[in-house]
Amino acid sequence: MEWEWFAAPDYWLSRLVLQRGLAAVYLVAFVSAALQFRALIGERGLTPVPDFLRRVSFRASPSLFHLRYSDRLFASAAWLGAALSAAVLLGAADRVPLAVSMAMWALLWMLYLSIVNVGQTWYAFGWESLLLETGFLAVFLGNADVAPPLLVLVLLRWLLFRVEFGAGLIKWRGDLCWRRLTCLDYHHETQPMPGPLSWFFHRLPRPLHRLEVAANHVTQLAVPFLLFLPQPVASFAGLAVVATQLWLVASGNFAWLNWLTVLLAFSAVAGSPVAGAPAHGPTPLWFGAAVIAVTVLVAVLSYRPARNLLSRRQLMNASFDRLHLVNTYGAFGSVTRVRHEVVIEGTDEERITDATRWREYGFKGKPGDVRRLPRQYAPYHLRLDWLMWFAALSPSYAAPWFTRLLRRLLENDPGTLRLLRTNPFPDAPPVHVRALLYRYRFTTWRELRSTGAWWDRELIGPYGPPVSRRPAEPDTGTGTDADVS
Repeated sequence: MEWEWFAAPDYWLSRLVLQRGLAAVYLVAFVSAALQFRALIGERGLTPVPDFLRRVSFRASPSLFHLRYSDRLFASAAWLGAALSAAVLLGAADRVPLAVSMAMWALLWMLYLSIVNVGQTWYAFGWESLLLETGFLAVFLGNADVAPPLLVLVLLRWLLFRVEFGAGLIKWRGDLCWRRLTCLDYHHETQPMPGPLSWFFHRLPRPLHRLEVAANHVTQLAVPFLLFLPQPVASFAGLAVVATQLWLVASGNFAWLNWLTVLLAFSAVAGSPVAGAPAHGPTPLWFGAAVIAVTVLVAVLSYRPARNLLSRRQLMNASFDRLHLVNTYGAFGSVTRVRHEVVIEGTDEERITDATRWREYGFKGKPGDVRRLPRQYAPYHLRLDWLMWFAALSPSYAAPWFTRLLRRLLENDPGTLRLLRTNPFPDAPPVHVRALLYRYRFTTWRELRSTGAWWDRELIGPYGPPVSRRPAEPDTGTGTDADVS
């Protein structure tokens, strides 16, 4: 097929960056699922997949695991996805016929969709839908056999527009501090999982915080419209998005959200013909027809997300179809002013008294030890650590799984302990565990120099009553089956 308008050969390098980067994100996502699922959603997990499948139909949540579920099958799917992602990252999809390349991308999308759609609260965040939506469009980006299709590049820009503009609108319509340019007086300290530079970002002078917020508004509310203008304006807009996303990467841990947004920005960055650029063959008629069909599909499915953008009751990070094909995005419509953390402790003493010695469990990413500098984990996603932030905000949010988490600690469950950084009871499980609620704040420069502590914390009180070990009984699967002292 020789349609001059259809092909965009100047975007071959941008497509290469986008596809290889997307394969890397898929790899991280599948490895994250493989290493964490048993304790979270496995057969003995905090919210088991088999229980979910008994309540929810295939039509409501399409997944291959409706056909059959076992932990071994889930692990096989996750590691298969990881292996295929690694192969695509190394260029395998460019060394096979176009149809096979599309099948590889489609399999990645289908495997991850199957995981997300049974992942429940652990997979209920915008970066999951963003990976699926980007992964679906990548099926139709083509490979080295054909020039990048312009329509798919436009669809990727439309996705980027919704990511950025949706995030900008949810802020502008939400917390008043965004309009007053004061949200970053709090956000770097109270975000779900700070990174190693978050302390330094928080301690920037307040005028710089105002500048950060103002630049964010420009990038999210004005720049997205420039993505659809002729070159070189679209390229400058894409590079502006890249710059602001890298700033966010440096300031915190947001899984692969920022990295995916960076990759999407390359859909707007055009190159120029250079020596060494691949010579693309003619576009097959069937491929052109498939691209046009998916463009029409996305246009139709975009009605509700576009309507949501214009609504005063804008939803944040919502999917309007069960396949996560066209979604709405946004983050931090409200900013918490005070950081609360749930700290879990255990004791091996039989009786609890005022003199009982409690020992603290250490998490990998969330704040705990006040002297421990926050670590950089993104794009890898620590799902339990992330949800512990929400647990501190709302005990009812964590009610479906938190008591079971404590029960697993009473058992020294190996899968659960692998999600933690330290286990204070390596030889024998504790007799009692408890959860306390603390207020955390970043120390000042003076406090850091004098104490070596990055955080200061103040006990608020019990998060709930202590939970005690009892004689072994069958796990009822309810998530609330531990004795409470």
